[in-house]
Amino acid sequence: MATGYVYHELYGWHDTGTHAGLVPADPRRGVQPFRHFENPEAKRRVHELVVATGLLDKLTRLAPRPATDDEILLVHTPGHLQRLTDANDTGGDAGDGGSPFGRGSLDIARLAIGGVVRSVEAVLDQEVDNAYALIRPPGHHAVPDSGMGFCMLANIAIAVQAARRTRGVGRIAVVDIDVHHGNGTQTVFWEDRDVLALSLHQDRVFPPNSGFVTERGAGEGFGYTLNLPLPPGTGTGGYLEAMRRVVLPALHRYRPDLIMVAAGFDANALDPLARMMLTPRGYREIARMLVDAAAELCDGRIVCAHEGGYDEAYVPFCAHAVIEVLAGVEEPFPDPFRFDNLGQQELQPHQEAAIEAAEELVDDICGPDAGQPAPHDGPPLPG
Repeated sequence: MATGYVYHELYGWHDTGTHAGLVPADPRRGVQPFRHFENPEAKRRVHELVVATGLLDKLTRLAPRPATDDEILLVHTPGHLQRLTDANDTGGDAGDGGSPFGRGSLDIARLAIGGVVRSVEAVLDQEVDNAYALIRPPGHHAVPDSGMGFCMLANIAIAVQAARRTRGVGRIAVVDIDVHHGNGTQTVFWEDRDVLALSLHQDRVFPPNSGFVTERGAGEGFGYTLNLPLPPGTGTGGYLEAMRRVVLPALHRYRPDLIMVAAGFDANALDPLARMMLTPRGYREIARMLVDAAAELCDGRIVCAHEGGYDEAYVPFCAHAVIEVLAGVEEPFPDPFRFDNLGQQELQPHQEAAIEAAEELVDDICGPDAGQPAPHDGPPLPG
C-alpha cells in the first residue's frame, strides 16, 4: 500500500507568540510569557517519531506547494484574505481574537493548504493509495470570513473545493475526529449535499454552543451535516461504538468518492484542552475502520489532514498509530504510555444515549442514486 506523506519544516515556523496557553502574556495581569498551546512541538515530534521508528521509509514523500489566491477564495471571502495579507509582514490575529500569528504565517498557511491539496491530488491521480498531511496551522474552525480557534484558513474545505473544481470528484465525506467541533467545515458545506460533514467531538468544549446533534444543514444540504457530541470522559469504548453505529453507517449510506479525515489528536487521554480518554490503540482502531470503509466504498481513497492535539509527548504516538494503519503496517510500534487500562474506557450509559441520538439521524443521509430529505431552511435548534 503506497501512502503519501506531507511534512515541511516551515510548518514549525508558524509563530503563535508567548501566550501562557491561551492567555496573552501580560505582566500587569500576572501572566508570564510562556508558549501558546498551538505551538510547533507536538507536530514536530510526530514527524521525528515517524523518522526515528523507520515508518518514514514506508511512506512516499509528497512536496507541498503554496495555495493560490484563487484556491483560497473558493472558500474564504476577499476581505478575510486581505486581512491576513495586510498582517503578513507584522503578525496579527486570524479574526477571533484568539488565533495569533507571526510574520510570514500566511505564507506558511498557504503551504499547509497546499499540502492537503497535493495529498488529495496524489490520491485521486493514483500516485498513492492514501495520504497523510502533517500540516500546521490547523484549519477546521476557520469560517469563510474569519479565522478561529488557532486556524487561519480552512485547509480541508479548500482542498475539497479545489478537488471538485480540478478533478471533478463528486461526493466527498469529511470525518472530523478532532475533539473540538468542526464548525468551519460545517459552515462551508451547510447547504451542500455533495459533501457529508460529520463531526465527533466533546460536547461544547469549543466552540461554545456549537456542534449539537440538532445542527443538520439547510436547504439541499439538510441531513448532510451530522454531529455527534460525546460526553467528557468518553474513551476508546465510546468512540469505537460511535464509529460502528453512526460514522460507518453514514458513510455506507452516502457512498462517497473520497473520504477526508480531519485528524485531530486532542481527544487523547493527556490533552490539556479537552477531557477525553483516547489512546493510540483507540486511534488505530478508528483509522482501521475508516481505511476499511474507504476500501469498500471508494477504492481506498482516503486523505488525513492533521488538526489539533496539544500534549507534545503523547500526540506523536497517537498520530503514528494512524499513519501506520494507512501504510499497512502489521506490527505496530509499542505505546510506552499504556493508558488502555484506565477506568471506564468501556462504553458508559450516558455515552450510549448520545450515540443513540445521532444514530437516529443516519437514515436521512441518501446515496448517490437515491432521493434526498425534504429541504429544511430553518436555523439549527438549540441544544
